[in-house]
Amino acid sequence: MAWGLLFLAGLMEAGWAIGLKYTDGFTRPVPSVLVALGVVGSLFLLSIAARTIPIGTAYAVWVGIGASGAAILGIALLKESASPGRIFFLVLMVVAVAGLKATASR
Repeated sequence: MAWGLLFLAGLMEAGWAIGLKYTDGFTRPVPSVLVALGVVGSLFLLSIAARTIPIGTAYAVWVGIGASGAAILGIALLKESASPGRIFFLVLMVVAVAGLKATASR
C-alpha cells in the first residue's frame, strides 16, 4: 500500500510541476489552486508512505517519479526537447527509481 501511495504522490508531483506553467506566475486562479492542491496532496501522500518506507528511499523515489514524469509530460504537452541524450538520461532516472524500490529495506 505504501508503495502505491508513493507512486501516486510522485504522479501528483509531476502534475503540479507541469501545472506551474499554466499558472502564469500564480496570476491565474484556477490553475494556481490546482497546483496548490497538488502540492499539498503529494506531500501528504509522501508523508503517509514514509511511515513504512525509509525516508531517504521514499523521498528519492518521489522526486524521481516527479522529475521524470514532469520531463515526459513536458515533451508530450509542452513540445520540449526529446533529444536522444535527454531520453537516455530519463531512462536512467527511471532505472534508478526502480532500483531504489527493488533494494529498499523495510
